[in-house]
Amino acid sequence: MPGAPDNEILDNADTQWLGDALPRVRLSKAQSRVVDVIVRNPQLASYADIAEIAQRADVNNSTVVRAAQTLGYRGWPDLQRELRARYLVLISTEETLAEHGEHRSPLHDALTHDIDNLRQTMDNNTAAEAEAAIATLAGATSILVIGVGSFAGPASVMAHLGSTMGYPISLENRAGVHLASAVNSLGPGDVLVVVNMWRSMKQVIAAAEAAAEAGAAVVAITDMRRGRLATTVADHLLIVPSEGISFFQSVTAATSVVYGLLAGMQAAQPERSRDAIRRTQQLWKDLDIYLE
Repeated sequence: MPGAPDNEILDNADTQWLGDALPRVRLSKAQSRVVDVIVRNPQLASYADIAEIAQRADVNNSTVVRAAQTLGYRGWPDLQRELRARYLVLISTEETLAEHGEHRSPLHDALTHDIDNLRQTMDNNTAAEAEAAIATLAGATSILVIGVGSFAGPASVMAHLGSTMGYPISLENRAGVHLASAVNSLGPGDVLVVVNMWRSMKQVIAAAEAAAEAGAAVVAITDMRRGRLATTVADHLLIVPSEGISFFQSVTAATSVVYGLLAGMQAAQPERSRDAIRRTQQLWKDLDIYLE
């Protein structure tokens, strides 16, 4: 367990669910009790409010906040989001469904939950972090966006609208040899955008590592602040909650982040964007795509 040298060290089996979420840093005795509660109670740590965590650790709420900040997070909500992401990976899909229980109104509950996800996304990412990612994208020689499964949704939106604005951007939503071929073309000046949440996909992480090694910049849209993608690969990290209200993850927050990046990219290259959009609209007419 992270803490001063005289703190108890928990068995590996107790800490396995956390991965690298709790770095080994020096904590006060009170903060160490907070971490002990977290480590020993995955479900509680993932869903309880700060007051219950404080009560279990026999500390006040501010100590829980300071413990989270000492561990490298912006506060308790940021740390709890990370813990919840790890917990949802730990349990099975069927257990996830049972965890969420029955809904008073599926539509209402989904919308309410996504509103909270969006609120957390605003808290998790500063304007400066977003603007830095936008600057990298706006100056890219080429952009490759990768997302697999449900996360191909926001990746597809980014590639489609980015190309509509005239950016040299492409999508890879497959794995295996297709992913290898797409990433193999990246080098200095290029940007790889990775949309990966919930369970980290080995091939996606390995592809991001290969792109970074080749000199490409990596923008990661993910739900974990720590891990191989976040801490060792990404040049720009944008954190989005991904928990849904059923067995599946929500991509609402990730898609909203994509829209923000695209708006910034348009503003960074306004003339090119307007020219490309004008040509695209003319092609719609030439190809007789839409009903009048």
